[in-house]
Amino acid sequence: MKEPTQSSFWKEFMEYLKMIIFVVAVVLVVNNFLLINAKIPSESMEQTIMTGDRVFGNRLAYVFGEPERYDIIIFKYPDNEKELFIKRIIGMPGETVEIKDGKVYINGSEEPLKDSFTPETPVGDYGPYTVPEDSYFVLGDNRNYSRDSRFWNNPYVAEDKILGKTVLKYFPGIKLLK
Repeated sequence: MKEPTQSSFWKEFMEYLKMIIFVVAVVLVVNNFLLINAKIPSESMEQTIMTGDRVFGNRLAYVFGEPERYDIIIFKYPDNEKELFIKRIIGMPGETVEIKDGKVYINGSEEPLKDSFTPETPVGDYGPYTVPEDSYFVLGDNRNYSRDSRFWNNPYVAEDKILGKTVLKYFPGIKLLK
């Protein structure tokens, strides 16, 4: 039986090294340009996303389209951009948002927004807030326990601070998010 030479050892080592470098490069590209990975730290989005859940956001979701009402977004928190938040878009650019008895009204409408995703009846009166152009007003689904646009010093999320649209809960269990 022929013993491996030092030359064949280095050839094999270089092949493994190339493979590792390729895998690391792919992971970096996916993580920095395609997906954003986040862990839910609080109860503000319950029942849609639970505390401790892990989700993926699509970084390319708004390259060819605009955010829409009810999208769940991952964004840089306006009062401290080092923190990432996850909330649902409620108010669109140019709209006036007012919350009366926990119900959300847009532009003085007689009918409140549909909010069947909230786990309990929200309480409180807030606003009115006039959303600037290129910005959004966001709320957590669990409104009675959410630190959201109603309470921030800078209540609006600028479009360029949105990192992605949350599309998939992958732990524990898998669930597509709307």
